[in-house]
Amino acid sequence: MTIYGDDPDPPHSAHSLRNTIKKLMRLHRGGSPRQQVVILLGWLLLVLATLRAFQRFAVPASKPAFICQPSTHKHPLHISLPKEPDKVRLSHVRKTLQAIYDAHPPQPLDLDLKHFSSLKHFPPLEAIKTHTQISLADAQATRNNHVEVTKKLEAYPKDLYSGQGIVILAGGQYTGFATTGLGMLREIGSKLPIELWVKDQSEDREGWCAELAREGVACRRLSDYMDTEWLNHGYQLKIGTILFSSFEQVLFLDADNVPIVNPDVIFTSKSFTETGVVMWPDYWKHTGTPYLPYVVGLSDGPSELLRDDQTVESGQLVWDKRRHWKSLCLAAYYNYYGPQHYYTLINQGWAGWGDKDTFVTALRSLREDYYMVPHKLRTLILNGTTDGIGMLQADPSKPASYGPMFLHSNIIKWSVRSFLCEDCADQAIDPVAVSAYEDPKSPINRHLKEHRRIFNLQDMLAMNIDPEPTIWRTFEHVACRSFWQDERLCHRTREHMEQTFGFQFQKSWSYPILGGGGEQICLRTI
Repeated sequence: MTIYGDDPDPPHSAHSLRNTIKKLMRLHRGGSPRQQVVILLGWLLLVLATLRAFQRFAVPASKPAFICQPSTHKHPLHISLPKEPDKVRLSHVRKTLQAIYDAHPPQPLDLDLKHFSSLKHFPPLEAIKTHTQISLADAQATRNNHVEVTKKLEAYPKDLYSGQGIVILAGGQYTGFATTGLGMLREIGSKLPIELWVKDQSEDREGWCAELAREGVACRRLSDYMDTEWLNHGYQLKIGTILFSSFEQVLFLDADNVPIVNPDVIFTSKSFTETGVVMWPDYWKHTGTPYLPYVVGLSDGPSELLRDDQTVESGQLVWDKRRHWKSLCLAAYYNYYGPQHYYTLINQGWAGWGDKDTFVTALRSLREDYYMVPHKLRTLILNGTTDGIGMLQADPSKPASYGPMFLHSNIIKWSVRSFLCEDCADQAIDPVAVSAYEDPKSPINRHLKEHRRIFNLQDMLAMNIDPEPTIWRTFEHVACRSFWQDERLCHRTREHMEQTFGFQFQKSWSYPILGGGGEQICLRTI
């Protein structure tokens, strides 16, 4: 069995060791006191080198290999931090946009939101057409203001943004979920810089942010760039993170989105380079009011033009600001008045009410190109049940055949603390009211206590993936060797990994004086 540590280079060969021993023996026979001290140190280094060589080569390579984790945490990928956004120029952009938005509100400002009687069955066409009552006069006034907004949007601000990167919105309990997505991005090899956004200072985790900085992740606060007091709903936060991010080309991920294939390839894919926007489909067709196409300038009156359009699942979104600046600002306008008006105009209270279709509506309104992933999303089923627990979205770099890239965990949200934390309700930092391990009503309670997989392995192998063991590697790092570390949580995490996946935990010693990093934890899959 070969043991692989973080350092891939082998120690000195046996020939080099023999030569070193001969030199030390010659010096030892006739050296001065100072030379004798050097000789003693040399012997010590030689012994340590020999021990390290034995550790590497003492067991035949034919046995299963240990992988000493976490390689990306002890020796990060040396990803540079994103540049600090220009707050002065971004403040000017925000003030300019807000003045335009304030001067052109929709009518009525508070559109009555009524949820459909059932979310189990898609509503019939007649119910959709008559669900939200809007007068022709109000629709005309809203359309006129929409026209004025599009006319007054300024050109792309040159040199304000640069590069490519990932934007993740966290905060509250979603900060815990973000630990999984962030860990997975580095585990699967993403080398893109990342900005982790929260609403304001109350959601800061300074110790964690210092830790993340070593892996190319910068923490940001929306309140540093805008007044967050006027925000009426969490759905309004997403557009702000994209708008204020330092990146020109953005991959936005919800905090509960777990990448399972390296998404860096999206930015060089034909799907993105030819359009500048990549979006993924949701389950449903469009449920907007017939006045929506009229308001946004797609028709000359109430219309069913959008009725057969597929809605968007925006747990992941790729956007080139340079090519689609005005549509991004128009989407920001829809979100500015989202909870009061546009979310209802676009969706009418059906499943998915919120920001998710504001982006595609803005693109359609301005007749801008975008790429919609052609593969339907797939529902992940909880092992041993027929219950859906998450959404698998396809790799847009492979349009000809389905291959999953993102697990948007919209039902069972992946976080080691929400899974296994015990007696964490009173913790000062992000308390967990009750974990799945503690809650007998949780759909995964028995899976955790009986050490069963959450996903059905056969379902995973049919798609040529098996992300669950890798997710648990990120759990182990968070629970055992990070800002969030907790002794009991670490023990329970490792126990589940051993019993469920066949991991084994052993201590492997590297010697810092020889360039090692001290004690490591080695994990073996049987």
